[in-house]
Amino acid sequence: MHIFLRSFLRLSACAAPLLLSIPNAAQQPAARLVVLHAARLLQVDTGTMLQPGEVLIDGERIRAVAASVEHPQGATIIDLGNTTLMPGLIDAHVHLFLHPGSEDLQTVEESVPWRTILAEQAAKADVMAGFTAERDMGTEGAGSADTAVRNAIDRGLIPGPRLRISGNAIDILGGHEDANRYNPAQHVLSNADYANSSEQIVEVMRAQHKEGSDFAKIYETGPDRMIDGTLRTPYQYTEAQIAAAVDEGHRLGALVAVHAMGEPGTLYAAQAGVASIDHATQLSDETVRIMRAKNIFAVPTFAIFEYFALHAESPVTAARENALLAYKISEFKKQVAAGVPFAVGSDVGPFPHGTQAREMELMVQYGMRPAAVLQADLINGAKLLGWQGQIGELKAGYYADIIAVPGNPLDDIATLNHVSFVMKGGEVIRH
Repeated sequence: MHIFLRSFLRLSACAAPLLLSIPNAAQQPAARLVVLHAARLLQVDTGTMLQPGEVLIDGERIRAVAASVEHPQGATIIDLGNTTLMPGLIDAHVHLFLHPGSEDLQTVEESVPWRTILAEQAAKADVMAGFTAERDMGTEGAGSADTAVRNAIDRGLIPGPRLRISGNAIDILGGHEDANRYNPAQHVLSNADYANSSEQIVEVMRAQHKEGSDFAKIYETGPDRMIDGTLRTPYQYTEAQIAAAVDEGHRLGALVAVHAMGEPGTLYAAQAGVASIDHATQLSDETVRIMRAKNIFAVPTFAIFEYFALHAESPVTAARENALLAYKISEFKKQVAAGVPFAVGSDVGPFPHGTQAREMELMVQYGMRPAAVLQADLINGAKLLGWQGQIGELKAGYYADIIAVPGNPLDDIATLNHVSFVMKGGEVIRH
């Protein structure tokens, strides 16, 4: 045993210098001064292009943006050629703790440690695809495990986007995520945290906040059915109950987002003053009026609806999913015409992480201009995540969260599927 130990120590001592000599990109500090040059630079607020475009980065922040910026002595110059520089993308509705496959089964069969490892990989896939900030809309039964993922990213231990997290969503007994299809005798746990009254909502929000949540996600409607060509979806909480959550959020310095497919749940959420109505398939005229007045964002999540329609398990399911998608498209066009404020979220997780730029393609396909979609994603997304004035635009003082794409996204939004360069906080992640 002693001979083996001495041999092992000798080998370890010999190996140590070799191991230390291996470069680790994640541990290399960002260059203090960096200049990015490209053929074009997107000015998000005006929806115009600067040609050419340059950005001077000092540490983790942008110092200057212009057609030609100062090139300080010793600065690293990165010429990205015939590409467009633009802010890192924002996905306001993701599920890092989900992956393609049966959602209910993975939350039952896979352990939280395993799901956390997969969430780490999902975060990496998303940031490599150019999404440098995201809002994780519920861990689907993994509780506050997203706190660990967010903190590990913030400390530079793993790659990933800036995150706003919610822990589990909040749901009523027998509600949208309550394992209703399982044998009750098996006592299968809900994928959400139970709250059946205003008092319980506040209690759950306080517990989640203690465990690290940044905001609260509440299920307000479900299940969804199409009856005679119209969406029918029962509400889960009253306006007063959601208002209690919003009031508690104000006390905690946190926002409230709701899963709400249709009326009257979408109306109750708007009346209560939530930050966003996610999915927002059916909005009445009164709901639209309130959303415009209070600047409540609708987050359509077309990508998940398309994915479910294309990957239905049976013809009957496919027919149902396609009917719902067609209805959603029709209603979305009305919402665009009515001036509903939008943010962009894909609901990625049930479909592969890193592919969610498809959401912006679909929003353009169904009626929005590319510039308007980019403003919804970057300017409104920054507001929704609480980072207004920090991310979402290329301006002096903002974080150097920058991507490059081939072509011009104002002409072809699909170019966002081909991100070739990613910088987050002044550190190059992909080149």
